[in-house]
Amino acid sequence: MTRPVDAVIAAARPFLGDRITTNASLREQHSHGEDTNPPVLPDAVALVETTEEVSRLLALCHAHSVPVVPFGAGTSLEGHVTPVRGGISVDLSRMTRVIEVNQADMDCRIEAGVTRKMLNQHLRDAGLFFPVDPGSDCTIGGMCATRASGTCAVRYGTIRENVLGLTVVLPDGRVIQTGGRVRKSSTGYDLTRLFIGSEGTLGIITEIQLRLHGIPEAISAATCQFGDLEGTVETVIAVMQAGIPVARIELIDDVQMAAIAAYSKLDNLDAAPTLFFEFHGTPASVAEQAAQAEEIAAHFGARGFKWATDPAERAKLWQARHDAYWSGIALIPGCRGVATDTVVPISRLAEAVLGAKQDIVESGMIAPIVGHAGDGNFHALILVPPNDPAALERAWALDRKIVARALSLGGSCSGEHGVGIGKREFLEIEHGPEALAVMRSLKATLDPRGIMNPGKMFLN
Repeated sequence: MTRPVDAVIAAARPFLGDRITTNASLREQHSHGEDTNPPVLPDAVALVETTEEVSRLLALCHAHSVPVVPFGAGTSLEGHVTPVRGGISVDLSRMTRVIEVNQADMDCRIEAGVTRKMLNQHLRDAGLFFPVDPGSDCTIGGMCATRASGTCAVRYGTIRENVLGLTVVLPDGRVIQTGGRVRKSSTGYDLTRLFIGSEGTLGIITEIQLRLHGIPEAISAATCQFGDLEGTVETVIAVMQAGIPVARIELIDDVQMAAIAAYSKLDNLDAAPTLFFEFHGTPASVAEQAAQAEEIAAHFGARGFKWATDPAERAKLWQARHDAYWSGIALIPGCRGVATDTVVPISRLAEAVLGAKQDIVESGMIAPIVGHAGDGNFHALILVPPNDPAALERAWALDRKIVARALSLGGSCSGEHGVGIGKREFLEIEHGPEALAVMRSLKATLDPRGIMNPGKMFLN
């Protein structure tokens, strides 16, 4: 008897050719992201190149009730791209066209496989840039699906605030356009926001209309170090409450700073709690912002600012910050990492971060802390030695403890990584049973056969 997935593969061959494949190495590449969940092989991988191809493929999968898992760059930290029930892994990484750039209106339309670095390279000569910077060079379609954030969110907002509209292929193959190019509209349901953060459970995003920003006239970056973590966190809170429009303010604890310094060769920084700052604006406004921030930091015991004014030096500094995950992993050769992703109101940040630090010390585990502290979001990377199931269970117990504290402080279990597999158990606690029931109803309405990224977001 022919399996449903084999029927889909056969029917897709006329329009995908050898771009729908059961090649073993490609299936393995699409069996996991960058998380600790066990890999699961998809039955096939489809390397799609157009919205029409996605539409035809999803219509086939819907007809045969075959699971579909969207795949971008594979950088997910919560198991989003793991095909837990097999089926077709739909890889959008070849959809890399910048369709149009509207310089006067400061917007653009791109395909879902375009990455942040790719887009900013394309925009540079137009004097524009896309500010949402989660660190890894993930696809912007994936960023939309997980409601990504990053280092610049404190000033420019998350992906949600920078998306004007979408092209989405629904589970049955229908294609819809949401939003548009205007900055506001009061017509109809906000379908764009429905699909932002839906994690591939409601449809596949194939095109994105993005809001862009002008490249600042002046940019300066600085680091300052502290004798203790408390002063570091209190500085963040005070800077934000003072209304200083920092572009980035990143918090790094002593363990993470030691890892970054070794991995990225930042020899001028000690293994001490540290803040990375960046200021955008005119030369005069940047100088004023920096002076205000430096004064506040000094009040909480900072050792003074070290400036990175040269573009190459500034790029090295922020690349080191973006490599924090890999520098943390390098602390224990061969280890795996369980990444927490809690966010709290800025006034409760000290309780959340210092409490997490105490939890880590009591657990006896190594877990460097780094965070987009300006919007109350921070991560602990709990390191698990290779082939140690007991340590992995202790890591998840520590993760649950950190999440429980964040929720008790009015926060969220995930500020930017999404729910996926790893945070499903917290969804009802955070949102309540009635809100969760509404989410399930939306899922059942749009995806009655349950083919879209099954096993994600909801426990069952």
